[in-house]
Amino acid sequence: TAKRLQAAQLARGGNMADGPTFKAELLGAIPSLRAFAMSLAQNADKADDLVQETLVKAWDKQASFQAGTNLKAWVFTILRNEFYSQMRKRGREVQDSDGLMTARLAVHPSQVGSMDLNDFRSALETLPEDQREAIILIGASGFSYEEAAEICGCAVGTIKSRVSRARSRLQEILNVSGEGDYGPDAISAQVMGSNAA
Repeated sequence: TAKRLQAAQLARGGNMADGPTFKAELLGAIPSLRAFAMSLAQNADKADDLVQETLVKAWDKQASFQAGTNLKAWVFTILRNEFYSQMRKRGREVQDSDGLMTARLAVHPSQVGSMDLNDFRSALETLPEDQREAIILIGASGFSYEEAAEICGCAVGTIKSRVSRARSRLQEILNVSGEGDYGPDAISAQVMGSNAA
């Protein structure tokens, strides 16, 4: 990826030292970009291609980036626009019917946590694309509602509504009423606690 950035810069006749802060922030955004790309493309190879295309476009358009604004939100917008542009060209939507995208979203925790995570992944797959995208931007990527709205090109109220509906639907699917519904049940926690004593 860094080599492609360098190649793009050299092709434009520039120097990598022209924007060291921009470069550092852009490279620092790669893990988050890849996670978001996975949530959209639902395929590791396609997500990697999408991230590379995004990085090249961001590097080429760095003159249009306004210093002092949120670079992460800016590149997420480029990635999202590129994804939907590719989707329009293909004329179809990519689905996660085999669960590959959600299987790569996080490291598997052990025991009960693993089962909770698998349940959550399955529930996340059932959400409509707009709700899944919104809850990933807010919950997993750490964007504010305003930033997510800018990335998705919609009103803040629309993002809030999508996140609210997504949360409600996930709670309904998972039969969750609070934090106590995650992790070991009361009996398991008591057994583990007595073993530690």
